[in-house]
Amino acid sequence: MVKVGKGIARHRVLILILSILLLIPSMIGMARTKINYDLLSYLPGNLETVKGQDILVDEYGMGAFSMVVVENMELKDVQKLEEEFSEVEHVKDVLWYDDAADISLPVEMIPKDLRETFFRGDATMMLVLFDNTTSSDEAMGAVSELRRIADERCFIGGMTGVVTDIKNLCDEELPIYVVIAVLLSLLVLELTSTSYLTPLLFLFSIGAAILYNLGSNVFLGETSYITKALTAILQLGVTMDYSIFLLNSYEENKRRFPGEKERAMGHAIANTFKSVVGSSVTTIAGFAALCFMTFALGRDLGIVMAKGVVIGVLCCVTLLPSLILIFDKLIEKTKHKPLIKSMDRPSAFITKHYKVWIVIFLIMLFPAIYGNNHTQIYYDIAKSLPDTLASNVANEKLKEDFEMSNMHMILMDKDMDQKAKADMLEEVDKIDGVKWSLGLDSLIGPMVPDSMIPEDVKEMLQSDNYELAFICSEYESATDQVNDQIAAIDKIVKSYDDTAMVIGEAPLMKDLQDVTDVDLINVNAVSMIAIFLIIMIVFKSISLPVILVAVIEFAIAVNMAVPYYSGISLPFVASIVIGTIQLGATVDYAILMTSRYQKERMLRGQTKKDAIAIAHKTSMPSIISSGLSFFAATFGVACYSKVDMIGSICTLLARGALISMCVVILVLPAMLMIFDKVILKTTFGFGKQKQENQIQQTQN
Repeated sequence: MVKVGKGIARHRVLILILSILLLIPSMIGMARTKINYDLLSYLPGNLETVKGQDILVDEYGMGAFSMVVVENMELKDVQKLEEEFSEVEHVKDVLWYDDAADISLPVEMIPKDLRETFFRGDATMMLVLFDNTTSSDEAMGAVSELRRIADERCFIGGMTGVVTDIKNLCDEELPIYVVIAVLLSLLVLELTSTSYLTPLLFLFSIGAAILYNLGSNVFLGETSYITKALTAILQLGVTMDYSIFLLNSYEENKRRFPGEKERAMGHAIANTFKSVVGSSVTTIAGFAALCFMTFALGRDLGIVMAKGVVIGVLCCVTLLPSLILIFDKLIEKTKHKPLIKSMDRPSAFITKHYKVWIVIFLIMLFPAIYGNNHTQIYYDIAKSLPDTLASNVANEKLKEDFEMSNMHMILMDKDMDQKAKADMLEEVDKIDGVKWSLGLDSLIGPMVPDSMIPEDVKEMLQSDNYELAFICSEYESATDQVNDQIAAIDKIVKSYDDTAMVIGEAPLMKDLQDVTDVDLINVNAVSMIAIFLIIMIVFKSISLPVILVAVIEFAIAVNMAVPYYSGISLPFVASIVIGTIQLGATVDYAILMTSRYQKERMLRGQTKKDAIAIAHKTSMPSIISSGLSFFAATFGVACYSKVDMIGSICTLLARGALISMCVVILVLPAMLMIFDKVILKTTFGFGKQKQENQIQQTQN
């Protein structure tokens, strides 16, 4: 590897030119990668609700809908608005009162069911049906056009409106996320480094790696907006260590080989590659564990971030060494004294009072576990957005004017007996929280022959194989009430037609909750097992992986307990990904200290106290620098983001970096002190090494 390192050092200018040229296809790849803003689309395709959505597209040419509330507008003007909406591209149809009766008929004379469906006080409601899926560019474009046509008396709700607002907000905020993360990381690096220039070189190298990663996503076809928003931040946070390690190794080798910079860098690249590959494997394993989620968002984020770590390692041993050698003279000219000169005194204090940290650990353990297990999770995607956004304002209007929070749909057999259909909907109407049901009979009447049904109404509610009915619910999505209601509706529907399906936003969110609850357990288990095995192989020990994983899992529990004791609920995505990301990204802190402890204790024959003291004081600066860098990359975004899905994840990551840093610095040395004998007995090859050390000491 040293020869390869020397080759990289010699061809540094060529590598820099190639690296810059590679940014061009990366930018093109980024532009061509589609961004998916609909998290519900990541549900597994074998779910009945997802199959039902596909049937809507295939049979009805309809993939989404929006509920529109119009206040204080005359009926003739509402009708004109309906006609304008109907002309919007990708609007398949608009369902309103005039599809069932003439608007010249006084509202008081309309049948009660229809009146309650379409009117409430001075407000009326219409249903706009789109010819494409919820998160498609066509549907989102149609919602934007509807909003342009509508005035302040018109409110457009529904999941497509929510997805449109997410897209607009993310497109606005994403560049600012990157700027904030870069500026705060730069500040931390300037404070912890010994040169004003090296932080800029670090950021250039990592920035290029991020662009390569984002550009290569074009081969995936699309990524989620959460993945796009987090990729730069996470990659910056988790790969910064590699750059710091390379620079430190280069400085050491310059002293070892004075005046031979290329040779020094060759050895630095070799040393860095060996060390970074070892530490990056745990980070990659943490991200790879997300691929075991049934909810495909995990696979999306896991693949992109694992790929990002690999690209980060490659840039660290190719592009960054080239930059350091090219700008070596400027680095020397911009050197300054380190902010923190020595960690010896605080390190000595921490290791001396190890019993205090163990007591604190034991006191905090059970409250942390309890809080972690009882943190409230929410699954309503709209709740992750500000209340002032158009979609949430419209959804609030639906609640105020129509006591309506959701619209379910029933897909039933078209040839089902007419009376059975009527009886089924009558039973559904009696379920708690159901405001009304709207089917073909509701609009046309049960006695109208099939041949006399208007063709536009028929096309809207009937296909070649299915008939569609709408169910209005007063319960909000992702609540126990609506989940029980959906189960009750499904039971009734299946008793009349075992092929019928209950679909829509709330049923999809119910499935989302069921799927992700299982994913949470599976992902955490997979990440722990994978990282346990990696640590076991690296250290050739049974006890060390238990200690290291336990230390970081304690840090994760403390992190996840904070929202519980603060009375804050977390979006479901944050609760799933935080455990595996924090474990994979911060277990490196523990590995760094333990590697030095094992080297001093087993290879150099140091006493328990001396080995731990040396390991602690030498690794403490790197752990602090790494933890603060990770914190800086995520904290600013956590404060700024208005999208709670992103803000909550960044809050947990920022806090998690600091907690993991503190736990490793304070608790891990105490664990090593207490379990030293167990570690020695359960580490492969220690007895043989001990004999070799004794023979060597005798000979000396």
